[in-house]
Amino acid sequence: MLIKRPKKKLGQVFLVNEHIAEIEAAHAEGKNVIEIGPGRGILTKKLCEKAKLVIAVEKDRELYSILAATTRLKNLKLINADFFKAGDDLLKEILIDIMISNVPYNLSSKTIDFLIGNRLQAVLCLQKEFVQHMLAEPNTSNYSRLSVMSHLCMRVTKIMDVKRGNFNPVPKVDSSIIYLKPLKVEISKEESDMINLLMQHKKKTLRNAFIDSRHSLGIAKEDAISLSERLENKEERPFSMSPEAMLDAAREAISLFHSKE
Repeated sequence: MLIKRPKKKLGQVFLVNEHIAEIEAAHAEGKNVIEIGPGRGILTKKLCEKAKLVIAVEKDRELYSILAATTRLKNLKLINADFFKAGDDLLKEILIDIMISNVPYNLSSKTIDFLIGNRLQAVLCLQKEFVQHMLAEPNTSNYSRLSVMSHLCMRVTKIMDVKRGNFNPVPKVDSSIIYLKPLKVEISKEESDMINLLMQHKKKTLRNAFIDSRHSLGIAKEDAISLSERLENKEERPFSMSPEAMLDAAREAISLFHSKE
């Protein structure tokens, strides 16, 4: 296979350990799989050995051309596109069972949001620190908006850690492989956005977190102060609140915000 130099701006690092690819591909047995960024194809080939169908979406035109010329498998559909522009349409066209991918680190948050929005299960290799944030509990340093949304919307199971030396070029951080199963929880974009605003001020009281979010909400300080006094748990801190409590607080804050209109 022709060797292509990784593009730093696309966050390209390529898995070189076939054993790790086999562990990921074990979850593809008999399924229709979508893969983001197949890169040099090491995982793609293992997926094709197990899956019914593999749709691999590669944004990099040069990588796509190399893969198209060297990886011709009957159950592989290779697409040259930006996944986050084409993904929704692909899911409408083909029944996808699971996403399995070594996600470029700079696409981790967008990938999780996509999975939540489409309630799609996945096996992903992500930056280890990112996974630690996903799994973080209240009152811990890694607890964040990502932690809250991950706990509310998915069951996250860590499969294994992956040392940085299993990639080329070698990244500065280690990775982790996780399995994600969507949960049947309805969370609107407005609720997600409010959770994000409040968690940006997670060490402050809920009352002050709401007041400090006033610019994003487009309300005057005096109005934010008045509304914040009506929050049921105004003295609690987002940092210490469970994901379920944060969702309740976000819904209450939204209700108060709309009561002013």
